[in-house]
Amino acid sequence: MTTRTMDTAQELAAFLRSRRERLDSGRLGLPSHRRARRTPGLRREEVAELAGISADYVVRLEQGRGLRPSAEVLAALARALRLDPGERDYLFDLAGRRRPGTTGGSASGVAPSLAHLVDDLSPLPAMLLDRRYDILAWNPEMARLLPDFDAVAPSRRNAMRLCLLHPAMRGFYADREQVLRDGIAHLRAAWAAHPKDRALSCLIAEFATQDADFARLWSEREVGVNGRGRKVLRHPVAGALTIDFEVLLPLQDPDLRLLVYRAADEESRAALERLCAR
Repeated sequence: MTTRTMDTAQELAAFLRSRRERLDSGRLGLPSHRRARRTPGLRREEVAELAGISADYVVRLEQGRGLRPSAEVLAALARALRLDPGERDYLFDLAGRRRPGTTGGSASGVAPSLAHLVDDLSPLPAMLLDRRYDILAWNPEMARLLPDFDAVAPSRRNAMRLCLLHPAMRGFYADREQVLRDGIAHLRAAWAAHPKDRALSCLIAEFATQDADFARLWSEREVGVNGRGRKVLRHPVAGALTIDFEVLLPLQDPDLRLLVYRAADEESRAALERLCAR
């Protein structure tokens, strides 16, 4: 991954192009043109018409000329491109204009009360992550659930790094592709909100260089963050486990993520209890 990839102006340009190209003019009720379309999606002129701005301005945005569109222009583009809430946040963050009602937060450290909360959640496996997916706190149940977690150096305890590069976890997630998609969507949104976080940019560059799946999925520019769901885990000792997960954001530390697992069925609950009793 080059430095250019992590440039917000260029990413804004690429993101606008990707969202324009996925739209169907017929479904939006736009008039058809006699001239055949050479590329998929809407034309820049059609986006400009829908957004109520000049076509030249859309062209310059998509060329990454370093423009800083106003909040009003961004809102109009979001409507024209049919962006979902996560994509709208990403667009505003790339332009340096965080939408009203969102907060910045910081990754300056962990409040002792949060670390205690992670422990208190036992016997539910739980861990606390920062915006880079560094694992800041965990309870014994989570340490037993993650294969060879104790053998990982503290400086390498990053949830995305474990999923991508830790050999013991290569087959841990039954649907590894979706887990990666969810993680990458979060990292992309975090980077847009904190483009000056050099550690985050270096981490993304490291992953893209060392893992082809990460590089492929990063290029798709998905930004929707999934805060709850279900995963099937393949534990080397406990066997197959189906767990429900919930991601919670502390109100005073919105850059942190509290991840909690719960067994989704009786068989998984029994297997998890046996594993944690070892």
